[in-house]
Amino acid sequence: MSSNGEHDGALPGKLRFQAEAAETVDELRTTNDSLPEEHTIPPSTEWATRRRELWSYYLFYIGNNGLAGFNFGPSQFQNLLFLAGYDRDKPPFSTPCVSSSVCVLPFLGSVRDVNSIVLITNGISFAIQAVIFLMIGAWADYGSWRPNITIGFTMIAIAVSFGWLGVEDPSKWKTGIALYMLGLIAYQGALTFWTAAFPGLARNLPEMQESKAKVVSGEKGLEDHLVLDSLSRNRISNISFTVSSAGEILILAVMIGILKGVKADESVEKNTRAFSILIAFAGAAWFVCALPWFIFEKRRPGLPLPPNTSFFTIGFIQAYQAFRECMKLKQTFLYLIFYFIIIVSYSTTQLTYLLLLGITTQMIGIYAFWRAQKYFALTTKTMLIFNVFWILLLTVWGLVGIWTDRFGFKNVWEVWAYQAYYGLMVCPWYAYSQTMISEVIPSGKEFLFFALFSIVGKTSAFIGPFVSSAIIDASHGNNNTPFGFLLALGVLSAILLVTISVPKSRLECEAFLKAEEENSGR
Repeated sequence: MSSNGEHDGALPGKLRFQAEAAETVDELRTTNDSLPEEHTIPPSTEWATRRRELWSYYLFYIGNNGLAGFNFGPSQFQNLLFLAGYDRDKPPFSTPCVSSSVCVLPFLGSVRDVNSIVLITNGISFAIQAVIFLMIGAWADYGSWRPNITIGFTMIAIAVSFGWLGVEDPSKWKTGIALYMLGLIAYQGALTFWTAAFPGLARNLPEMQESKAKVVSGEKGLEDHLVLDSLSRNRISNISFTVSSAGEILILAVMIGILKGVKADESVEKNTRAFSILIAFAGAAWFVCALPWFIFEKRRPGLPLPPNTSFFTIGFIQAYQAFRECMKLKQTFLYLIFYFIIIVSYSTTQLTYLLLLGITTQMIGIYAFWRAQKYFALTTKTMLIFNVFWILLLTVWGLVGIWTDRFGFKNVWEVWAYQAYYGLMVCPWYAYSQTMISEVIPSGKEFLFFALFSIVGKTSAFIGPFVSSAIIDASHGNNNTPFGFLLALGVLSAILLVTISVPKSRLECEAFLKAEEENSGR
């Protein structure tokens, strides 16, 4: 072992890592008279990532864990709809909903099933997200005001969390719709633009700046620098998820105490009130965890605005140019297709059975994957392929249940086994999929492309349950039949992932940036 903890032997993984980096450098030199500018300019120590900034980045994700906007918020929303609704087979508002009745409410000009109301509001919020994220994502890549985007989304999400304290009565279910949609958009906005900051943090780590300085002076090869760059990105991504899991365990422990304190199980009214209190507590915890990031994040300069543009027009121009030049980013869009397909498979599996995540095993799994990657010097793509294999195995597990009642998510012990399996083998997807995004998108365009991937991921997760529901209905209620469809999608996505070339992607990204520069007249 070397002094920095990396393995010094000529391991197969390390050789593949170095070969990939060497291929990138060779092709960069083949297609250019010299190496791209970003590899020849000495680093600026002014923007170096210091320990307190890095740990404040990790701490932020403890707060932005989704408990408010992604877990308890939707639960409270559905709870209010059920309590406010009435039995479809009875006169309007004459008979409260029970578990065996079809619960309905008037919404958007029609009387609708409350489940339909949830799906419609999800669809509307996703559409709003798509427009906002594409425009703001482009803005964020210019100037130095990008931290304000994360701050803005975060403060809106926290305000929504406290807003739920005033929505405990079922008669306020329409207000609940507004809070639910606003909470989803704000939570996803804060998460997306916080995530997009990690490639910049990795590039400015002291060891990365030292490595780049040696490349510029000729003391070190670019191949070794690219290997360190990828490992640095994976380190930040994996450690942030590990720290978040540890913090979330503590928050959940406090929440259990809150539930006991308010005696949530005694009545429907107390249960509804408990939901609102938990959401507000999650918002308060988020605020405490977010403050250090707001203070210590450095406002690193983004790209200069192109001539004849402004912050009011750059979003539209960038979105147009990104789609116009998309064929130059074949590897990026291959990964985008993979990302869409695998999320349909993966998220629907999770939603179908509504199982709680095993947070403790998630923490262990993500950290164990990172330690293995670091020790064996494995590429991000290799780790992602390994992770996707276990996601496919999960769909096989469910598929078996089509032909037997003994196995396939049909036993209590399988619920516990699923939790452990999910945390250990599936949750690393969260970290590695984000790192892979950072390795196949143009440098300096992180916020625009992370916004694009966020939109694709959410659209995919939204479509998946509809497809699965249709398959279940067509099979006369067999809840395991969707796993055949999900397995086929998973295999297709795995094939796409294997065909993606990170070295080729770097070349395509260079071509994309050059074309954009020429088109903008810079």
